Amino acid sequence: MRTIGHFIGGREVKGTSGRTADVFEPMTGDVQGKVDLASKAEVRAAVENAAAAQPEWGATNPQRRARVMMKFLELAQRDYDKLADLLAREHGKTVPDAKGDIQRGLEVVEFACGIPHLMKGEYTEGAGPGIDIYSMRQPLGVVAGITPFNFPAMIPMWKFAPAIACGNAFVLKPSERDPGVPMRLAELMLGEASFSQVITRDRLSRAHLVSAGRPGSDRTLLQSPRLTLAIDALLRVYDHVLLDAGLAADLPAELLSSQARAVVVPDTSMAAEARNLMCDQLKGVGFSDVTMLSQPSLPSDGVDPGPRVVAA
Repeated sequence: MRTIGHFIGGREVKGTSGRTADVFEPMTGDVQGKVDLASKAEVRAAVENAAAAQPEWGATNPQRRARVMMKFLELAQRDYDKLADLLAREHGKTVPDAKGDIQRGLEVVEFACGIPHLMKGEYTEGAGPGIDIYSMRQPLGVVAGITPFNFPAMIPMWKFAPAIACGNAFVLKPSERDPGVPMRLAELMLGEASFSQVITRDRLSRAHLVSAGRPGSDRTLLQSPRLTLAIDALLRVYDHVLLDAGLAADLPAELLSSQARAVVVPDTSMAAEARNLMCDQLKGVGFSDVTMLSQPSLPSDGVDPGPRVVAA
């Protein structure tokens, strides 16, 4: 049975917390592996390592950073079928759907390959009497991504590709349910892609991957004074981590809520609405997207539509 650890400092490392989580194969229900869950100390070590490596990586010119992204894209395309098979076996998607998951992530990597142009600033001469204006785009430092289980390739690549290309160090906390593909992507990015561009071992530390059991280690990651930006993918992750940790006011966060909403208005046909909600829920079970209804909005008369929908 395979064991999935962490990726810190340019290499895979075993967990030391003594805690693991089962990685299932949804098609059979069998346990196919164990993933090490990071302790607070391991999360802090990853962040500190990223903070130490970021200045040199940020000082690397954008053209060289773009070459690393180009090589990563080439390697991911080379291993496309293997990544799709791994994703399907851990998540439960069909292989074609898994390939779509990967492809949508690689499209953002392709976008990040143009970072030398994207990071150009602007200059305006004569914006006002004796006033010239210019802008500069610079890396933030250490940023983190906490990504969900439903798109284990697409969403991590959406986050780490632009962040790393811009010169940041990146700490990824993927879902412990399907961590195999994020781990393989880290190996491609920090191993073959970087060495092919003659990047030094120190610079390899610019990205890290840790699998942390919620909620304690997630909070440890976001409470680090080294962290400048948090990137979330699910609103409920934001709720239980950022708000509970009291960080909403002082830590910038980008939110992409994957929850669906339904609005039930007073003149709704409850019989039709009940059928629609049932169909939407069943479609969501396949997780081609998260369409599970989390909370219907109340009609303007303030009456809870739940009993009427159930009765219908």
